[in-house]
Amino acid sequence: MDALRGHRERQALAREKAGDLWQENDLVFASKYGTELDAANVRRAFRVILKRTDLDPDEWTPREMRHSFVSLLSDSGMALENISRLVGHKGTVVTEKVYRKQLRPVLLEGAEAMNLIFPGETRGA
Repeated sequence: MDALRGHRERQALAREKAGDLWQENDLVFASKYGTELDAANVRRAFRVILKRTDLDPDEWTPREMRHSFVSLLSDSGMALENISRLVGHKGTVVTEKVYRKQLRPVLLEGAEAMNLIFPGETRGA
């Protein structure tokens, strides 16, 4: 809540600075003129933030961070349905086919299922 309050205060300052150029659209995240953020706005702001970190702005994009977020949650065992909701997908299809790069939980689940189906089986037997 503190971060959102701070954001609202910064946006109020941006509104004052923009003056007559400000277009009120009731957006939480808006351009410096109150309009919707386009991809270029987001990438530019993202690079500014990355320059304050140890991350290389030439190697990271918002898309890469989103993929990493989904993959790390998947690898930690979080249910695909929950990950889908967190990233704003209506269902799990896009999350699974496009974003989930970490397949370890799926592979482990398959191996465990096979162990249940064929208990006591050994290699070469």
